[in-house]
Amino acid sequence: MPERMTEKEQMILDLIRKNPYVSQQELAEILGLSRPSIANIISGLIRKGNILGRAYILSESQQVICIGGANIDRKFHIKDKAQLGTSNPSYATQNAGGVARNIAENLGRLGMQVSLISTCGVDMEWSIIEESSALYMNLETVTQFPEKSTGSYTAVLDSDGELIIALADMEVYEAITPDLLLKHDVILSRSKCIIVDLNCPKETIQFLCHFAKSHDLPIVIIPVSAPKMKRLPDDLDGVSWLITNRDESEIYFNTKIRNEEEWKNAVEKWLSIGVANVVVTNGKEGSMIGNKEEGIFHVPPIETNEIVDVTGAGDAFSSAVIYSWLEGKSLIEIAKAGSINASKTLQSSYTVRQELSAVQLQKDMEEIS
Repeated sequence: MPERMTEKEQMILDLIRKNPYVSQQELAEILGLSRPSIANIISGLIRKGNILGRAYILSESQQVICIGGANIDRKFHIKDKAQLGTSNPSYATQNAGGVARNIAENLGRLGMQVSLISTCGVDMEWSIIEESSALYMNLETVTQFPEKSTGSYTAVLDSDGELIIALADMEVYEAITPDLLLKHDVILSRSKCIIVDLNCPKETIQFLCHFAKSHDLPIVIIPVSAPKMKRLPDDLDGVSWLITNRDESEIYFNTKIRNEEEWKNAVEKWLSIGVANVVVTNGKEGSMIGNKEEGIFHVPPIETNEIVDVTGAGDAFSSAVIYSWLEGKSLIEIAKAGSINASKTLQSSYTVRQELSAVQLQKDMEEIS
């Protein structure tokens, strides 16, 4: 068990996390302590293993950074057959959601060190998100704007759990600008992997692709919906992963995917424009995954008998794909991990299934092999 930190140790660690190059003299001035006192506290933090020497590189510095949506997911479940133009008996639930946030929680539950970069309001919605997210990710990199509302996604589901209509208020994410990201350039440049969803403005995604390329970092792009495909950068060369679905790929290439050959062609097109690894999911048909080294494979879906809620299944798929890739698995194992995590999430009433862990995912994988 790591030793408990004192209040002063925690304060120093928080200041170093914000600026790993801060001097002992600056820390002394900020905290109103003498420089020798600061030196003693820092040597204690090094002894305990919280800091790995100069320039105080924190032991969690190899983080996965998730950038994009963190919103409230509200779901109205209609009890009987949906009828438009009239009142429908229903019950409501709400969870913390958002593509980047959901992926961050999945990866946090899988044991990875994760930081979320997002924007939000100063409101009750953000408090709810913060409370359910803080255990699984670092939220110090989220910027609050008092004049804006925290993002929200409101879905109306029929009695089978299928989506009828959804309303998205994602205006706050327009504030995830390149200038905002430059404030986090230290943490970004030291990351294990950057994951960005298309809730971010196009110029931000282009900036991140350039940043990842110049720092030799893996970057994963997660589309959010077919209309947001226009936010993809003009140059995808150097993108490590694109995890997309059939609709999004059809919109982007202005083509139809009606059979396995056309589906495989879509993967080939993504690879030909510079993406290193691609998945195109296709609902009940499973996924098509490929890269230039290993080839392209169709991975059948996991049969899911009882679907409780579809929300979050796509993010669960993406998370397990990223996790398995970072763990060095083969393409087929990567796609299977995505499918099993999505299937188990479909059977859960939560956006991120509560029992998820690295051990549980391994068990789930063994069950299907």
